[in-house]
Parts: sequence; structure tokens; C-alpha cells
Amino acid sequence: MTFNLLLIAGIVSLSLACRTFKNRIIRKFGVIGVLVASYLIGWLLSGYWELGILIVAGWFFLPWLEILTRVRKLRLPIERAVRPQAPPPHQKFPYLAELTTEMELLNFEHVLDAGWTFEGHRHFFRIFYNNQQRCDATISYVEQDQLAFYYLSFCSRCLDGRVFISWNYPFSYGLKLPPDYIIHRITGMISAESLYAAHKQLLAGHSIGTELLREQTDESLPKNIQQEMQDLVTLNLKNGLLQRDGESLFRYSRHGMFFLWLEFLRDMVKFS
Repeated sequence: MTFNLLLIAGIVSLSLACRTFKNRIIRKFGVIGVLVASYLIGWLLSGYWELGILIVAGWFFLPWLEILTRVRKLRLPIERAVRPQAPPPHQKFPYLAELTTEMELLNFEHVLDAGWTFEGHRHFFRIFYNNQQRCDATISYVEQDQLAFYYLSFCSRCLDGRVFISWNYPFSYGLKLPPDYIIHRITGMISAESLYAAHKQLLAGHSIGTELLREQTDESLPKNIQQEMQDLVTLNLKNGLLQRDGESLFRYSRHGMFFLWLEFLRDMVKFS
């Protein structure tokens, strides 16, 4: 028994050490090590290999706890008006001023603070625009009941309708995106400068120059956000990931909840 405990402790320690590396391959070995240790805990400590398999499977089905307890009850309005909005207080979002300075150092002008609210949900946007590069950027702060997080995004809209977005949204995105949306997601709280550099690389990789991008105005920027949210809901109502709940609300369908779970598994493989 002592040998088994030492073996498991050694694998866990090695796995955690692998997770500290920046190299993605080494980090993936860390994830594999956690799964191996989970299997050994079930098998060596109980004597039943079936329990080891069950514990490993539990990691993959863990998201269903969140899906069934929170997502299944989620109700949001189909139409969400983006209006001028005061920023969240400093104690809730202490990084706003620092992130704003980072955006301004990248020659992005602060255009507007806006957002939408519904019952226990709030989505705040601090919107910026770089007229020379025809690129808009947002600092987004989201409150969902007891959960709060923020992320950064840079967006370039082409004359042909394509939309290029680079962001560090921290979770699996729970809806299907239109085919003309090209998303570059970077995990982790990286700086605005690094994210913007990645966005420019995304545009260069698709041979998108400034002449191919749509110019924006202070008035069009919040309207774009509102229209894109509306188009996203309409698309996912059509493909069955969402379904109406009364006249003005929507919720996730069973198909949508299964889609969320698959997105988690995809992210686990891709970003581990």
C-alpha cells in the first residue's frame, strides 16, 4: 500500500510540474499524468480496475454538473439593447483603468462605455477604436449571478462581410458562430499589446489590408455589437442549440447542452 501511495504521489507531482511549462506538449503530458493518477487511485486503492475507469470518465463528464445545475436554468432575452452604461465599481473590476491605459497606448481611442443587463446578468463593454487601422477593441466585463470575469477582444470587419476577432475569452464559447466569423482565441490573461499583435498576424495570414476593412463611427460601434448578438441568437435558434421560452426569452435546448459539453472536450484537447 505504501508503494502504491508513493507511486500515485510521484505521478501527481510530475504532472503538476509539467503543467508549469509553457511548452504545449509538456503541458499535455501533465494532463495525461493526472488521468493516469486518477486511474491508479481507483484501481490500486480499491483493487477494482473498473473504479479507475469510472474516475477517469468522471473528469470528462464533470462539465455536466455545471450544465445541469446552472446552464439548464439559464434564461436570457432574445433582444438585448446595448445602451450607454456606467462602468462597474473599482472593487468589482479593479483592472479597468490599467487595461484602458494599455489600449490607449496602442492608439485606440476610448469611444463609449455601454452594455446590457437582465435580472442577475450584466455585460459591460468599454469600446475603443483605432481609425487608422479600422479596428475596434473592447474590454468586456461579465457578471452572471455569482460568477464574474473579463476578457479583451479586437475586431476587424471586412467590406465583404467577414469579421475577424481575436480575444482571450476564458471559456468554451457556447454557441455556433456564423461561417464568416474568423475567431482567434488565445487562452490566459495576456496583455492587450500581445493580443493585438496576434490579431494583426491573423489579418496578415488572410491577406487583409486596411483597404479591405470597413470604417466605423462612434455611433456604429455599439450598434454593431447589438446586431451581432442578435444575429448570433437568431442563428442558434434556427440550428436548434437554443429554443424560445415564451415570447421574449431563450434557453438552451438539449441539443445545445450536448454541444456545450462537446465544446468543453474540444477545448480540453486543444488548450491543455
